[in-house]
Amino acid sequence: MRTLALANGDAMPALGLGTWRAEPNAVGTAVRQALEMGYRHIDAAAIYGNEAEIGEALEQAFADGVVRREELWITSKLWSDCHAPQDVRPALERTLADLRLTALDLYLIHWPVVLRPGVQFPQSAADLVPLEQVPLAPTWAAMEDLQKAGLCRHIGVSNVSQAKLEALLEQARVVPAVNQVERHPFLQQPDLLTYCREKGITLTAYSPLGSGRHDQASPLLTDPVIASLAAERGISPAQLLLAWGMACGTVVIPKALGREHLTANLAAQDLELDGEAMAQLAALDRGERFVDGSFWFMPGSPYTAANLWDDPRAQ
Repeated sequence: MRTLALANGDAMPALGLGTWRAEPNAVGTAVRQALEMGYRHIDAAAIYGNEAEIGEALEQAFADGVVRREELWITSKLWSDCHAPQDVRPALERTLADLRLTALDLYLIHWPVVLRPGVQFPQSAADLVPLEQVPLAPTWAAMEDLQKAGLCRHIGVSNVSQAKLEALLEQARVVPAVNQVERHPFLQQPDLLTYCREKGITLTAYSPLGSGRHDQASPLLTDPVIASLAAERGISPAQLLLAWGMACGTVVIPKALGREHLTANLAAQDLELDGEAMAQLAALDRGERFVDGSFWFMPGSPYTAANLWDDPRAQ
């Protein structure tokens, strides 16, 4: 399994199985198949609503001797209604119970957004709490305590801009090991990638194949440049995109449920792209987000595209 070295030297598998939008009664089977094929990195989150099913698959795989716990990298994420410092540990303990684990390899703050306790998704602006009232720093301090207690080996963030990272690092005792963000050729975020490298923060790319809308395929998979480069190399557009992500020094976590896609994605870790392909893919950057955070931006919300992403160009 191809790996990337974190700042402390620990090896994180460069290709993982994403479980966002993985349907109930399918995700457990996918996890089991993935482990049997050689996947060693599973990316989960409490809000995905499927950690209990993943936990069953993990427990059975351990019992059957498919893999040992120490061979796996398991990531999960703190949801936005649990940012108050006193709520952080109970949230992780629920995740550990669902996953049937005693510790995670990586625990992330899922979004720099705060919800009222007990609210999974906001129905109105009243469900949202301004980040200024519950800033990232005290939440992060509680995350540091989890690491110190041995409940997670590494801690990190997700969907966090460079500006928010800079502010967090002024108060943090522990530098985030990982920042998980949307990244693909249409949204390359070169400044954020450079900053994270300088600070020893590994970038994990979610939605590395893009994301379709209205039951349509991701436009990345049908882009003529991507399709042509893939065809010239005898690989699929998805494999090209995953190989590109890993060539950029990022971790990629595509979702896959069928054996065919699981197999093809796993094979991408053995692909090497030449300079011509990398240059043509670099030219596709247009700052296009598929996961734009618009579900936080209802009337009266304290969150806007500009202040979520710290980008005045964001709409």
